[in-house]
Amino acid sequence: MKLGLVLAFLIPACAAPRPAPSTPAPASPASPAAASASPAAAGYDEALATRLGGDDYGMASYVLAILKRGPRADLAPEEAARLQRAHLANIFRLADEGVLVIAGPFLDDGAMRGIYIFKVATVEEARALTATDPAIQAGSLEMELHPWYGSAALQEVNRLHRQIQRKSVLE
Repeated sequence: MKLGLVLAFLIPACAAPRPAPSTPAPASPASPAAASASPAAAGYDEALATRLGGDDYGMASYVLAILKRGPRADLAPEEAARLQRAHLANIFRLADEGVLVIAGPFLDDGAMRGIYIFKVATVEEARALTATDPAIQAGSLEMELHPWYGSAALQEVNRLHRQIQRKSVLE
């Protein structure tokens, strides 16, 4: 059984960069074009933004994990397959708990193997979660963790993914 793409990647192209705190927004003229650019006119959903913890830009803090090939990556095929199934089961568990919002492999065969994006407050929390991964425990993967700022909407990806996936990689 070939185990492929785990969860969908979503990196919104429209995510606004974090503005410098000391730079005020320029005043805009009162015109129909300016009015149509307001949050309410653009479909802003305050309840959704609040539920997802989005800031004024619709963004939230996460921890990005870059999965890299570990020192014990050269395993026998049977052991590699068993470890991959356990790794995927752990990914689904973390997603079901709501702490893993994005996961997926890179499609080349380089030293960087994939990414996770965790919805946790600190790198230390993410480190504790990565320690539950059987592939990390076995040394076939290593994690590099970084605080990251991205769209709060990423937290909806797992719910949406379930609606469009026909098969589970766990089958």
